[in-house]
Amino acid sequence: MRFSDRTQAGRLLAGRLGHLRGQNVVVLAVPRGGVPVAVEVANALDAPLDIVVVRKLGLPFQPETAAGAIGEGGVRVFDRRVQRLSGVTPAELATVEHEQRRELLRGLRRYRHTPPIRLSGRTAVVVDDGVATGASARAACQVARARGAARVDFATPVCPTDVISLLRQDAEEVVAVTTPPELDAVGRYYDDFRQVNDAEVVRALIPPAAGFPPPGRTARQRPIEVPVGRVRLRGDLAVPEHPIAGVVFAQASAGHSSRIRHIAAELNRAGVATVLAGLLTHEEELDRAAVSDVNLLSHRLTAITRWARGETNHRLLPVACFGTGHGAAAALRAAADPMSDLCAVVSLSGRLDLAEPWLGRVRPPTLLVVGSADEQGIAQHERLAPRLRCERRLVVVHRANERFDEPDALDTVARLARDWFTGHLASSARPSA
Repeated sequence: MRFSDRTQAGRLLAGRLGHLRGQNVVVLAVPRGGVPVAVEVANALDAPLDIVVVRKLGLPFQPETAAGAIGEGGVRVFDRRVQRLSGVTPAELATVEHEQRRELLRGLRRYRHTPPIRLSGRTAVVVDDGVATGASARAACQVARARGAARVDFATPVCPTDVISLLRQDAEEVVAVTTPPELDAVGRYYDDFRQVNDAEVVRALIPPAAGFPPPGRTARQRPIEVPVGRVRLRGDLAVPEHPIAGVVFAQASAGHSSRIRHIAAELNRAGVATVLAGLLTHEEELDRAAVSDVNLLSHRLTAITRWARGETNHRLLPVACFGTGHGAAAALRAAADPMSDLCAVVSLSGRLDLAEPWLGRVRPPTLLVVGSADEQGIAQHERLAPRLRCERRLVVVHRANERFDEPDALDTVARLARDWFTGHLASSARPSA
């Protein structure tokens, strides 16, 4: 089952929770994506809306993969399986936790302008827009319990079946609209999975809670599977009407984050078709060696790019690549191949050091984007960017860290990518036969 957007998903979820109406309920949204869903649930249950702030603890070499989560009041939840398979050390995890504690406090300052709603003796319904591993969801439920809730339920539009049993350790009831056997990315279940901004979160918390107008669909989307050797890489293809170009997103993971989907949606609105397919399987993304294997990632990116060109309706479009972190290194490695048809590259917080042997052979125009708070990344880009002999531009985004999760930072990246791609690709389409 797919949802048109978070608003529709919230309405469908609310239909599964009617039995809680009149039961002294408080709805707790997990910012930011859970807020539009929770608004619909709170309206349907005629219940007050509050938030519960948690932060994912991503692997240091794979930030999108959760090794655990933290929440208000010192709550900590760890995924022992991910820690064991990834080999992340306690010291590395402690560093990540320290950084995310600071981000958690920033979130509380941004979103909480009134005291939190008292939960003592009440039923807390924790709501998010989807669950992948369950670490953040468990942390949110534990925060609600610590704040005095007599009962904690968890509700979400999409949650894998195996995670539901895990969540029942922290919630009396777990409600989901759709329960796939496995889930690589929550965004695959939404036609519109744009990033929710801070202003929307704050506005939703001003009573009476106001719903969010559903944005219109900007592109036809469908899930895809690309065979590469012995593996099949899953992803999503989005094609606007009369596309002017295509962009393949490169990320060293099994799926793509909501931040990447936000950027892809901006490109769709500009008439650019997008292919989102993780370059690794779920098992591989826990392996440091695989995540850093630029040759492997580049080989798979090239295969996905050829697949994109082979699509019957899009074979004449110029194709470019947007890469992040290790995926950006793979994009530059692929762009250095003389047989590559990539017409442009955008690198976001890219690991230029891993692509260093090939930088001098890159030919497509390349935009390098780094956050002003990423001092190590800036130093690396200043040192290595001059080795690119192609047209290049280095942009340092003000008040942005390596993950670009500060207010407005991602919108800036989306605009930069849109302008770079449309400026270099719109006139590159091959004439049809």
